[in-house]
Amino acid sequence: MAKVAMIQRELKRQKLVAKYADRRAALKEIANNKDLDVEERFKATLALAKLPRNSSATRLRNRCLVTGRPRAYYRKLKMSRIALRDLASIGQIPGMVKSSW
Repeated sequence: MAKVAMIQRELKRQKLVAKYADRRAALKEIANNKDLDVEERFKATLALAKLPRNSSATRLRNRCLVTGRPRAYYRKLKMSRIALRDLASIGQIPGMVKSSW
C-alpha cells in the first residue's frame, strides 16, 4: 500500500490539471503560433511559466485505484498487476482465471 500522502498529492495534481487545462491550452496555442510576433509569444510563454508546476499533465503519475502503487500499472483496468492477481484469485474479476499447467 502506498503512503496516503503520495495518493493525496496525486489527487491534488489531478485537480490542478483539470482546473488549469483550458488556460494552459490557450497559452500553449499562442506560444506555438508562428504567425504572431515574438513579443506576444514570449508573453504567453511567461504566463505559462507562472502557472503552477503541478498543473501540467506530464506531472501526473498513474496509480492503482486499489493500492495506490505507481508501478506495473494496467491502464485498461486502472490497477497494478499485484492487485489484479489478488482480485482474480478470489474471483472478483469476472472471466479471469489463474492459469495453471
